[in-house]
Amino acid sequence: MPVQHQVRADYDAETIVVYQAYPSAVADPALSAGRFVPPFSFTRMTWIKPSFLWLMHRSNWARKPGQERVLAVRITRDGWHEALSRAVLTTAGPAAVDRAAVHVQWDPERSLRGAALNHYSIQVGIGRTLIRRFADEWVVGLTDVTPTVRRIAGLVQSGQASKAQRLLPPEREYPVPPEIARRLLIGS
Repeated sequence: MPVQHQVRADYDAETIVVYQAYPSAVADPALSAGRFVPPFSFTRMTWIKPSFLWLMHRSNWARKPGQERVLAVRITRDGWHEALSRAVLTTAGPAAVDRAAVHVQWDPERSLRGAALNHYSIQVGIGRTLIRRFADEWVVGLTDVTPTVRRIAGLVQSGQASKAQRLLPPEREYPVPPEIARRLLIGS
């Protein structure tokens, strides 16, 4: 049976890329500063997604109101591992979820055309108690990938899926430490 829960990401020896979508009012100041600054909210959970295509589904290819700009957020692998080590599945009991500093949710991965696939993509919600660490310590780079998002969407809409596929980020299986993987269903 194929693996249902697997973290696939663009990563290197020190960092992993996650994606977020924002309005320009949040994206522009963050890009100018090279890190998240107000009006980015430091008081509510922020969701990060290593799957480019899942975020494209969520943001409707950067066309959903309030999600018109897509940022590739490069964070340290140490920060990623810390987030996962403190995470609770959103399917856990309500008390455990309420106490958790980080939430993990699994949703069907998406194809280039947005169809649900038969395996799952991880979404990680960084809670208020860790949001400053995420923004100030874990984030090492922000890149506006909105022009690429629009180009890929245009190619898909015009029937040029093979050209669009070549523009996707190079995501591959991410090696999650075994003790974290077991707890979060990774590899199952």
